[in-house]
Amino acid sequence: MYSKATLFDEHLSRLADAAKALSHPARLMILSVLAKRGTCICGDIVDELPLAQASVSRHLKVLKEAGLIQGEIDGQRSCYCIDGKSVERLRTELGQYLEELPGAEGACC
Repeated sequence: MYSKATLFDEHLSRLADAAKALSHPARLMILSVLAKRGTCICGDIVDELPLAQASVSRHLKVLKEAGLIQGEIDGQRSCYCIDGKSVERLRTELGQYLEELPGAEGACC
């Protein structure tokens, strides 16, 4: 299937995928829980969020597909952790991208 995303630089596509994965407050909260605990079982994450287990599992799947976490998607006994290398790469790439954008001195109007 053809996607217009293929028309863009791989670097920008990777950043967009990560941004999309981070675009939901539940996923940001999941990352915070994992950062605080180191590793976590899905049921423990469910206890921290105001969402049903099925919803948390869907959010975990999005984060895993984006490469931000590692773990097995297999119900409540699944263990997850942050993929430190991927998060560090995202931090670097996003920082570099934002550095290229104009600051207040480049504001229009």
